[in-house]
Amino acid sequence: MRILLTADAELPVPPLLYGGIERVIASLVDEFRSRGHEVGLIAHRDSTVAADFFHAWPGLTSTSRGDSFRNAIALQQAVAKFKPDLLHSFSRLLWLLPLAASARRFPMVMSYQREPTGRTVELSRRLHGKRLQFSACSEQLGEKGRQRGGGTWTAIPNFIDPERLDFVASVPDDAPLVFLSRLEPIKGCHNAIAIAKASGRRLLIAGNRVESGSAEGYWDREIAPHLGKDGIEYVGTVDDAQKNELLGKAAAMVVPIEWDEPFGIVFAEALACGTPVISTPRGAVPEIVEHGVHGFHIANSEEGVAAVQRLGEIDRLKCRQHVDAHFTAAKVADRYLQLYRDSIDS
Repeated sequence: MRILLTADAELPVPPLLYGGIERVIASLVDEFRSRGHEVGLIAHRDSTVAADFFHAWPGLTSTSRGDSFRNAIALQQAVAKFKPDLLHSFSRLLWLLPLAASARRFPMVMSYQREPTGRTVELSRRLHGKRLQFSACSEQLGEKGRQRGGGTWTAIPNFIDPERLDFVASVPDDAPLVFLSRLEPIKGCHNAIAIAKASGRRLLIAGNRVESGSAEGYWDREIAPHLGKDGIEYVGTVDDAQKNELLGKAAAMVVPIEWDEPFGIVFAEALACGTPVISTPRGAVPEIVEHGVHGFHIANSEEGVAAVQRLGEIDRLKCRQHVDAHFTAAKVADRYLQLYRDSIDS
């Protein structure tokens, strides 16, 4: 197949630092090409992944009207040059608009990593017809898409590279708990602190501080007063090597979220290290972490304390095996390629 992928305009593929979905796209390019498919990519001009065809977005933002207009035209031009059998967009639905009038008809898949806007989905579905299908990084996100905008939705998860994360079969009895995520209220660091203190366990906190919007004052109010006391420690932001070490030495990763997480790559990363996950069963968490097998679902801090006391029941090898079976590039590429074939044949 000739597969044309698109990424958002802001970050290169792969990203230099942060950029989870850009890493996913880079891995898909490599995986598809290794299977003999021709792969085109439209992305930030500094992208370095080895695609068979590359076209740079002229606009570098996804929110500017001017950039959106330029990028929609650029997508139309790239399609004319590459002549794909299928287009898979990880960028913006609006940028597909000029393709509605294209004389060359080919199927398109629009993937969502965030909650879809129902009106935009519905209008695009009516404009492009059955040639446009949708995918979401979790079942719960796909269900929201179906309810809000209709259309055909397929849930295909994100993935990680387990080979970059070392499996740790066992940890000492006094191993710390770890919180690893952005430091904002919806991620639940304050809940992790409460659980650790009530459990009498050390807690290592890692992640980016967020100081805007609903997170303004969160650090000073909910986190800073606890640091340096009762084993609560902030270790800062971490790179891939530091993340591997941090998760591997943890008794559990405790991230009791307070929102519907679209996917949560960090949950799969923890499991790849053999580290159980304690979180609330919101968003995609139940699709990644089976209660009592890979960690525990909790509703409050009291249940969190009880979960910490039950960590000895979790087989760390099963956590790693779960990732190897479901959340690798090869497994996810299989599912996308099947979706592509079904779209082309329909």
